[in-house]
Amino acid sequence: MTQAALDGIKVLDLSRVLAGPWCTQILADLGADVVKIERPGVGDDTRTWGPPFVKDANGNDSDQASYFTACNRNKRSVTIDIAQPEGQALVRELAARSDVLIENFRPGVAQRLGVDYETLKARNPSLVYLSISGFGQQGEFKGRPAYDLIIQAMSGLMSTTGRPGQEPTCVGDSVADLVTGLFGAWSLMTALFARERDGQGRQIDLSMFDAMLALQLTSASRLFASGTAPQRVGNRHPVTSPVDCFE
Repeated sequence: MTQAALDGIKVLDLSRVLAGPWCTQILADLGADVVKIERPGVGDDTRTWGPPFVKDANGNDSDQASYFTACNRNKRSVTIDIAQPEGQALVRELAARSDVLIENFRPGVAQRLGVDYETLKARNPSLVYLSISGFGQQGEFKGRPAYDLIIQAMSGLMSTTGRPGQEPTCVGDSVADLVTGLFGAWSLMTALFARERDGQGRQIDLSMFDAMLALQLTSASRLFASGTAPQRVGNRHPVTSPVDCFE
């Protein structure tokens, strides 16, 4: 059997909902051993986001949402109460034996819990640590809430989506979360590759807002070149033709 690309890489996943779990699912699909930490008695929020729910052996709905399984396959889950000192100590012990840690707490929470990069690096200098947030770990927006729809709107993506004369429209899937997860997986694998050369871990600060700006090549290039904000053009292409929906 061919060895998976990330076979032997241990990932500690403290993230929840979508951007972080999507990122770690990619790593798990590539062979990494991902341990997902969930809240006792509740679990990840998305376990109950349904219907649809996963069917049991008798064809009836289980209590696990299909949404959850769609972004958490190939992982192992355990519950730890990170709000308690005992739980924090256990996370630090797991991090000391991990290659990668991913968290998407609000900026400042990891430090308060004692599971921030500087704390964990003292015991595991080779740890690659990824923080996912709405607007990054620093700056005036760092404390703002940042759900997918907020990021789609603030990044300008919604202003170019839809038909002329209609209101701004979000993309049909949670693209800000998903793109952030992709950038997260890419940045982690890059950091692991660099670690092979120098043996050093790294901290990665990834914001959903930055990820969405990086995605908008056509809109950003037009804005910077002309100074005019791009407008909605429906299914046409803003810079080339013919592009549209045709029978």
